Amino acid sequence: MSVVDLQELPAFLDAGQTLAGLDLGTRTIGLSVSDRGLSLATPRQVIMRKKFTQDAEALLAAFKRDNVGGIVIGLPVNMDGSEGPRAQSTRAFIRNLERLTALPVAFWDERMSTVAAERALLEMDVSRRKRAERIDSAAAAFILQGALDRLRASGAASRDR
Repeated sequence: MSVVDLQELPAFLDAGQTLAGLDLGTRTIGLSVSDRGLSLATPRQVIMRKKFTQDAEALLAAFKRDNVGGIVIGLPVNMDGSEGPRAQSTRAFIRNLERLTALPVAFWDERMSTVAAERALLEMDVSRRKRAERIDSAAAAFILQGALDRLRASGAASRDR
């Protein structure tokens, strides 16, 4: 695996492959997957974090099921653009995952993604309990959708496929 610029990510995909979006939390990993046309992000089941090895196995199995060819992971930068402990933890997670897969990864600034996902779930009148269960995957879908929209706007999603 290598960390690449978002604009380069579609060039790594084979025909029919999708992109995965990740929202890495301390207790859960939110997961979303794009369609094959790289236009729509769909939330998947949240992965409950255990040990890194188990987390990685669960992610790699999900990637295989959804024919994932690349990963967009939210990078939790501070509001001033600096990187704190959470961003460092995300980068460390990716460094560890690099040893287990050749999938390319692009970071996406996830500032406000959880807030936006929570707002969307509130607008859909999702109960507090169900929001807690779905928020991380909704945030992962928000992250991935932002990246897909950027790729589509720049023409990178269609140019490289």
